[in-house]
Amino acid sequence: MPESSAVNELAARVFSVRKRRGLSQKQLARLSGISESWVSKLEQGIHRDVRLSTVRKLAAALQVSTTYLMGGRGDTEHEVEPDQTLWAPTYQALIGLAGPPGEEPTIDSVRGGIEALKAPLAGNRYSELAAALPVLLRDVETFDGEGRALRSQLLNTAGWVLTQTRQFAMAEPTLDRAIDIAEDRLDAAAAVNTRVWLHLRQGQLDQARTLATKWADDMEPRFSKATTAELTMWGRLLISVSNAAIRDNRPGEAEDALKLARAAAVRIGYEVLSDTSTARTFGPTTVGMIDAENAAVLDQPDRVLRIAERISSQPRYATSVSRLRHQLDVAHALTVTRRHAESLAVLQRLAEVAPEWLAAQRYGRDILSHMFAAKRTLTPEMRNLADAIGLPY
Repeated sequence: MPESSAVNELAARVFSVRKRRGLSQKQLARLSGISESWVSKLEQGIHRDVRLSTVRKLAAALQVSTTYLMGGRGDTEHEVEPDQTLWAPTYQALIGLAGPPGEEPTIDSVRGGIEALKAPLAGNRYSELAAALPVLLRDVETFDGEGRALRSQLLNTAGWVLTQTRQFAMAEPTLDRAIDIAEDRLDAAAAVNTRVWLHLRQGQLDQARTLATKWADDMEPRFSKATTAELTMWGRLLISVSNAAIRDNRPGEAEDALKLARAAAVRIGYEVLSDTSTARTFGPTTVGMIDAENAAVLDQPDRVLRIAERISSQPRYATSVSRLRHQLDVAHALTVTRRHAESLAVLQRLAEVAPEWLAAQRYGRDILSHMFAAKRTLTPEMRNLADAIGLPY
């Protein structure tokens, strides 16, 4: 929440609710686990970069929603400036300025190009995706009705990658268009799920929860007749509801949504890809990882590690985003329980298997910063990792 007006609004709301609850700054600090001096500086408007996780702690202590304290705004992660070399061609293609194709594209050539995206999607190789997307986005626009489904799926792929790499302003209209033109309900729901995730990455918790809940309610399947694809998409939407609710200080709602998602996962019985245009997964393992993520949000590191012990160390989709995010939750839990060597090993493995993904994660930098704060000197491995993930000096 870097904007001064947003910080001032947060400060005013914290002060107002604290006063209404009859709490001193010292008492609020004790209840939230935040230092009294930090609370004091917040209410004075001194802090300029307040994390969503910190606002959630204050909200829990004050018994209000996180969204209320933020005034409906907030950004868990800042948008980054577009890389003019990497993402400018994608932007040009999205607004119709990519120029004419060199050869007349066909439905089969576009379909083959989209199929070829699956490997870099699964491997989180964003530079390869950035090179392939502009051509496909340009070519798919040359088809009318018969290319509409491919267009929606490709726009969801582009929106998903742009959200991953924090190109938020570019991702928003891309996903809205993917939803609008989708002919298939599952394709529309896949794009909605990505749109929900975009809301979450920007800290727009109420919007995320409302959108995911609406679509989950509309798509609720009859278990006796539901296809795997229907159960999978419904489960993914419920996971999104849980993700938003836990961050908005609604743990009961988060748990209820996760129970329903778990029922869908048990019905399926194994991990599957949740849609054809992203690398998201769903199944019992994914639900377990989201359970651990919720525990991390609630500052329950021991529970995170207990859940992690029950999750396979060799999952079917080892580089899925859910799996990678789970590994960050594990690294965070290890760090806060002062098992720094183990945490560093987890981060190093992530840097090896998903370097481009890790570089786009503010969470990873926060974990490493926490670790560094407890160290008087840094090992060469720590310094190399800091450079790899872009940790500021």
